[in-house]
Amino acid sequence: MFASFGPILALLRGTAFLLAASGLHGLLLPLRGQAEGFSTSSLGLLGTAWAAGFVAGCLFAPRLVRRVGHVRAFGAFAASGAIIALMTGLLIHPMIWVVLRAFTGFVMAGAFMVIESWLNERATNENRGTVFGLYMMVTYASIMAGQMLVAFGDVTTDKLFMVAGIFFCLSLIPTAVSTAVTPKPLQEVSLDIRSLYANSPVSVVGCLLVGVANGAWGTLGAVYGAQIGVSTATIALMMSLTVVAGAAMQMPVGRISDMTDRRNVLAGAAFITAVIGVATYFLQPRSDVFVLIMTAAYGALAYTLYSIAVAHANDHADAANFVKVSGGLLLLYGFGTMIGPVLGAVLMEQLRPDAIFLATALAHLGLAGYTLVRIRARAPVPIAERESFQTLPSERAVTPESLRLDPRSGESP
Repeated sequence: MFASFGPILALLRGTAFLLAASGLHGLLLPLRGQAEGFSTSSLGLLGTAWAAGFVAGCLFAPRLVRRVGHVRAFGAFAASGAIIALMTGLLIHPMIWVVLRAFTGFVMAGAFMVIESWLNERATNENRGTVFGLYMMVTYASIMAGQMLVAFGDVTTDKLFMVAGIFFCLSLIPTAVSTAVTPKPLQEVSLDIRSLYANSPVSVVGCLLVGVANGAWGTLGAVYGAQIGVSTATIALMMSLTVVAGAAMQMPVGRISDMTDRRNVLAGAAFITAVIGVATYFLQPRSDVFVLIMTAAYGALAYTLYSIAVAHANDHADAANFVKVSGGLLLLYGFGTMIGPVLGAVLMEQLRPDAIFLATALAHLGLAGYTLVRIRARAPVPIAERESFQTLPSERAVTPESLRLDPRSGESP
């Protein structure tokens, strides 16, 4: 049994280094940019550029992988990530960073798709759930570990950029020496908004608006922390806690949604998250402990909304369309993350740093309101006809290819 997991564990080690590099680099850039005096708008564009590159990677990277093969493609993606990380440490300029950040999003999407397809090829019907669970654990743990490294370094020097480059290079080794059979070519990703909306209007609007909120926080949360004067260690812990709190709450909130109309849970969670955001804006927490409490409370519900929206969409879809529906919603989420950082930056510049929570609250209130309207327009799916809720990995670290790992995909190697 353990022997069969050998190649999978090797691939997961590569994934861990890749995600640690991504977590470190993604948090380092806004902190260094803030220290260099970059405008909040330019820092917001970093998130927009990354999201645009990531969506483009999901759409176009499969063609490159088919042309040169998985091993060479992953080598090119990981090496490009290392080069970009080092270049951002050498070329300190906001517009150069924005361009490089778009390339980072593209290569990360490509690298994730290669690893996820490789894991899917090695998974069997018997261990698919275990492999998916391991992948989720590695995803959250590695991102958090990479972010926490910022607390042990000086963001005003180039050392952490070098560490990020080293981690990108380390991700190459387990994949290069793996004995896993090269998987089948990656499948093309498509986005049919009309079909997705016909299947579930709430899920389409929900994933887009959740992307707006999470994109704003994921990009500018560190800037908010720096501008209100909390320590770098607190900022790193704050950014990790929001995602980890959401991961911990996914299953409890999801189980509640199994027992009632999921839209009630989606609207309620979105509304409470908006209330927490507005309260944070007006309370203006400044002590490290108070900031951590408020942001953890925010993340506990904010990072459950995407999974509930996807689960609701799949309640209405045929089981055979799980990958198509979930993959399309993931791309819509990506489009939302392009909008969120720009909205958040504008409000932060016009008002004060805490206004990032007004940006997220606008998105969450819009989601709650639209969901309540749709509840009156469409009957819920009977509980007996639904599948049980399943958690999803962090949306910023997965591609549509990862959905084939999900036991609900019904795919077999």
